Amino acid sequence: MNFFRFGHGMKTFVMLPGISVQSVMKLAGMISNMYKIFNDDFTVYVFDRRNELPEKYTVAEMAEDTAETMKILGLKDICLFGASQGGMMAQVIAAEYPELVSKLALSSTSALVDEKQYSVLERWISLAEKKETVSLYSDFGKSIYPPDTFEKVRGMLAFAAANTNDAELERFITLAKASKNFDISDRLADIKCPVLVTGSLDDAVLGKEAIYHLSDILAKTPKFEMHIYENYGHACFDTAPDHKQILFDFFMH
Repeated sequence: MNFFRFGHGMKTFVMLPGISVQSVMKLAGMISNMYKIFNDDFTVYVFDRRNELPEKYTVAEMAEDTAETMKILGLKDICLFGASQGGMMAQVIAAEYPELVSKLALSSTSALVDEKQYSVLERWISLAEKKETVSLYSDFGKSIYPPDTFEKVRGMLAFAAANTNDAELERFITLAKASKNFDISDRLADIKCPVLVTGSLDDAVLGKEAIYHLSDILAKTPKFEMHIYENYGHACFDTAPDHKQILFDFFMH
């Protein structure tokens, strides 16, 4: 399992990103710059999924592999942030490995992937299986970003599409299929640490219902915070200008 690390603070911040066609490792420089607000107080770890994927792989198995890697690295008292599918993994880790997690932040994610939510992933899987890479990146971008942001990144997405190989498409298919039938609703009561949930009402991937369903359950945790955006899309954790500050304040205080 690959990961990259930045920052030099005493606190430990672990970030679990959502699925992407290409490895998050290729974005290490950009992500470390975007999250530089954390550098003085945190050492930040960003984990990719494991290198060799089994033919069938579940979110729970992703979470288990990641938790075991954290243990090997000696990480503890973790401020854990998961976005989208990474948020699903983070929920599992917080419930199954409470000794690892001191605070949990979730963005644009779901406790239960129903048929409607999976339909977007199913569309992406179909495009990847047909190796329609340009259409896949375009649909992916339009689904996670608001229109103005999509226009800004359209060229970057086109470049990525032109440089994506068949092995990366196969890997993406396996990761996307892993979310099917995900359901941790009955385990969320086991999460005892403080929780922050963020999302956007115009989430075109999981829908606003997902974030409200998740929040309704997690509101029973000892300390719960929720921040809901409008017009920032599924990727509000990247597009909302104050999201990183909200995340920093939650982890610090």
